[in-house]
Amino acid sequence: MRKKNTQNPRLAAVEALAEVLDQNRSLVDARALSRLKDGRDNALARHLAYGVLRWLGALQWLAAELLSKPMRHRDRDIERLILLGLHQLWQDHMASHAAVNETAQCARLLGKGWAVAVVNAVLRRFQRERDTLLEQLAGNKAVHAHPSWLLDEIQSDWPEHWRSIVRNNNCQAPLWLRINRHKADESLLRTRLQSADFKLDDHPLARDAISIKPPAPVARIPGFEDGWLSVQDPAAQLARDLIDPHPGERILDACAAPGGKTAHLLESCPQLKLTILDKQQHRIDQIHQNLERLGLLDLSSQARIQVCDATDTASWWDGKKFDKILLDAPCSATGVIRRHPEIKWLRNPEQVDAVVRTQYRLLTALWSLLDTGGMLVYATCSLLRPENSGQIQRFLEQHADAVAVIPDLDGGTAVAGGYQFMPGDEQMDGFFYAVLQKSA
Repeated sequence: MRKKNTQNPRLAAVEALAEVLDQNRSLVDARALSRLKDGRDNALARHLAYGVLRWLGALQWLAAELLSKPMRHRDRDIERLILLGLHQLWQDHMASHAAVNETAQCARLLGKGWAVAVVNAVLRRFQRERDTLLEQLAGNKAVHAHPSWLLDEIQSDWPEHWRSIVRNNNCQAPLWLRINRHKADESLLRTRLQSADFKLDDHPLARDAISIKPPAPVARIPGFEDGWLSVQDPAAQLARDLIDPHPGERILDACAAPGGKTAHLLESCPQLKLTILDKQQHRIDQIHQNLERLGLLDLSSQARIQVCDATDTASWWDGKKFDKILLDAPCSATGVIRRHPEIKWLRNPEQVDAVVRTQYRLLTALWSLLDTGGMLVYATCSLLRPENSGQIQRFLEQHADAVAVIPDLDGGTAVAGGYQFMPGDEQMDGFFYAVLQKSA
């Protein structure tokens, strides 16, 4: 893409889509979006890129119906321009001038003047045939905007819930924050947020959670740079309640990055003897940065932060058993699709199988480090049974000293060995928890 076009929000969105779909990059890391300097342009580009990924399967179906023949591989950028335009007309109900004319003219900026007429014709045909096309789409599997394999898994695992899961996956998630009660003056914080014209809501299950409306970039949220707030979904905040930390306890946070749950533990109980692990140095650096912003580095004097593979216990364990272990296991992240819609298109069944194997290796390796009477909290932000209740049932069958304690949580769905929150339950992300007690 030519340099003079890098500040065009629609072209930035097209390039971001290419980074995700062609390079398997997370949308939050898309370089094309980070280059936009104007705040309004940046917001539009992000909105368009996220929207297209949220509805990609349905938009591709519409495009295929409207195009006389498939686009050539080298013209994927033009096809993605069409998807942007369709999204604006269908989901955004944007004025036709912006959705049609401005989107079509982007083809000229890409050096493909021939495609201006193609984009224009496809979008105007959608306007004319909208009702018929959407009626046909409603009877097609593509309307759910999930890849077939994932839709089949969700339908199989959750036959009574799959429609609401899919519907919530295709909605934008609310912005939830966690109050740092170690540092924040909560009364002053709420006053500052309200003075900045944010509407505040507390959460019925997560006592440190607060939502603000309208959502805003963290740089514009009073108290964030002061370390009074962190971005964290209420479902993730429940990990602290299940661990229930007490002063002096030896606790292992086995897959800690980027450090949200780590920080929450220290905010609520600074006197922990906490061991914090992650496999990659840049992710450990994230933990340090988060703890520093939150004013927790001085509280982590008893903490041990180390880059290592948690399953290679010989390389890091000091031989002293832990009272509690938090295993926030690597997972498919299918419970946070509404925050990261690209997950739908970047995952595949082979990756899920691989992560299930990794989870089990972590469970079995860490279980031997837990003291008798101790507790392991297993968590994923997944919806898939093999990663969640299936994983725990298998573990219980093979470990006679493990007892599942069903969490005392409101809302959600009790399942074998644990508790599952669906996307949208109490406005939360999809999350699974299991609490395992070690018997004598």
